[in-house]
Amino acid sequence: MAAPPVSDELGLARARCRELHDRVAASPSLQRHPALRSLLRLVAAEQRFLDSSRPDQGAPLSTNLPHLAALHLLLAAHPAVRCPSRLAPLPGVDFACAFRSRAAWVLLSARNPSRLAWAAAEPDGIRARVAAALGSARGAPPDNRPEKLLLVFARGVGADPARGFAEEFGAVEIDLLVDFVGEADHDSEEEEGWVSVSFHPNEDMRSFRAFEIDVVECGDEMLSSPLPPPPPPLPEMEVKEGSLGGEFSVFVGKMNMGSREMVNLDTTALVAIVSGISNGGVGKLMSIPEAETRARFKCNYKFVMDQAHSELQSPILVELGNAVDGKKCIICETVNSEFKEIVTMCGGPEEQTRSSQLLKRLIVVPDSPSARMMDLPTTRKLAMKNKVVFGTGDHWRAPTLTANMGFVRAVSQSGMPLLTIEHRPRALIGL
Repeated sequence: MAAPPVSDELGLARARCRELHDRVAASPSLQRHPALRSLLRLVAAEQRFLDSSRPDQGAPLSTNLPHLAALHLLLAAHPAVRCPSRLAPLPGVDFACAFRSRAAWVLLSARNPSRLAWAAAEPDGIRARVAAALGSARGAPPDNRPEKLLLVFARGVGADPARGFAEEFGAVEIDLLVDFVGEADHDSEEEEGWVSVSFHPNEDMRSFRAFEIDVVECGDEMLSSPLPPPPPPLPEMEVKEGSLGGEFSVFVGKMNMGSREMVNLDTTALVAIVSGISNGGVGKLMSIPEAETRARFKCNYKFVMDQAHSELQSPILVELGNAVDGKKCIICETVNSEFKEIVTMCGGPEEQTRSSQLLKRLIVVPDSPSARMMDLPTTRKLAMKNKVVFGTGDHWRAPTLTANMGFVRAVSQSGMPLLTIEHRPRALIGL
């Protein structure tokens, strides 16, 4: 079959670029993910380049569109690529992220496999690129050092490079589609249990081949200490009485203390779970005369009322329940102490009761922030307390459920990928 004329190829590339730009711009995660925002700028620049290009019958079209489209598939469509920090953290690396709970640098190629040179004499070949990235990773400071290099080839890769990755760099080929298909088996001996039935792979991703390279040899050393034992089960009636009914009862029933998958809860998450706003108190709050409500909450009046209106539109315990469903929930000692103090000072009787029952269902772990988190400089935006809380989740490879997006953005801007799950804020109302 003859290749299409270059003019037709250019028109098709323009149309595909516009389609990609619209998909990236419509992503619900765009405002939270700096990598997607950077990608949108790159796609817009590619669109301007294609729009300004003129058909040249004597030369093939040169475009970065395949690479940008493959980047979008990984960043926005793959369930195991979490919290991408930014694009191109250093030359030769496409982005940093948490991949299957491990800090990773991703090297992506969308080139024709026949053009991926492996010869040592090729300074810009894939062999030299991997060697340079691995050297940079092993020499990076702890806060930015990845545990893995992830090599992804959107159009496949030849036998020579695949053999070379294994023999020279100790790479292991992995199946990217395992995160999309199959049934999760919580009793399986397979590490991680990252199989999911809730995602469906884009057809374009079926041609991807991926390899993993260990950057550090002691990646599991941080997990040598066992978790404290889970709390004993509570009597069923204790959950259903009084203020513990309704959505709160449903929420606590979703946690699974026997699961190997964990979620780290920060103080904002605990407050949101027990808040009167989250547990049917919006009507009572709004029935109070405005003058009394303003006197109670003072400068926080608008903040609290905005939360009440948000709750009417979308109950937050449903959102939080999805985040912890089937998972073991942990908190660190700092969160445990801070939460108890806040509830004692600001919580109403029902909020205090829910707090007491919630804490009985969580595993309290010692403050044990990861070395890479503690290696970040302590600043106003990167406060020590938050480094301890989020760093403890990082230590246990557990995403932190949080509304503290200021801290999350500050970490992301440092270039360190950090596993987090965002939730909307809720306040204690003391009623």
